[in-house]
Amino acid sequence: MTDAGRLVHVVDDDESVRRSVAFMLKTSGYKVEQYACGADLLKNARDLEPGCILLDIRMAGMDGLEVQQGLQEKGITFPVIIMTGHGDVPLSVRAMKAGAIEFIEKPFEKTVLISAVEEGLALISRGQSGLGRATDASVRLQVLTDREREVLDGLARGLPNKTIAFDLGISARTVEIHRANLMSKLAVRSLSEALRLAFAAQDARDQS
Repeated sequence: MTDAGRLVHVVDDDESVRRSVAFMLKTSGYKVEQYACGADLLKNARDLEPGCILLDIRMAGMDGLEVQQGLQEKGITFPVIIMTGHGDVPLSVRAMKAGAIEFIEKPFEKTVLISAVEEGLALISRGQSGLGRATDASVRLQVLTDREREVLDGLARGLPNKTIAFDLGISARTVEIHRANLMSKLAVRSLSEALRLAFAAQDARDQS
């Protein structure tokens, strides 16, 4: 992959986070462009070099969801990875529904960051969108039991385990077990991977 294909646009209003993330990426051989807010990114959207966008979900002014919408309105389809705090998972689910390919929770390890970025850059090189890569999603989800699928559907709605448990009339611990089982059956390493399959399957159903 050329240097031009290893560009990451980092958008975060916390300078210390931007510097830390940029350092991790640069020392791994990536080119990095930094933006202190979503407005700065959107202002230069038409002239952006192709690359992956690493976007904080909570920022002063425009939040990550608003930045995503702005990118879409400008026809920018670069892969978006959401950076999120632990309590922002429901927001991150909304971001994935809007087209983000991944979300990673702060504080994250360098290996987690690099893995997500590599996935995003691979999508660019293959000319694929985030959801388009999971065309077999409906088939893969058939391995799940009805209860596991209900739990996945709840997670895809951004619901916490306790709410899913209440809705299904089971314990939160049972939800955790179903969640672990469905991730194992789907051979995914993170919740965002499982959600991406769920959204792709829903997209396929909507188009059928």
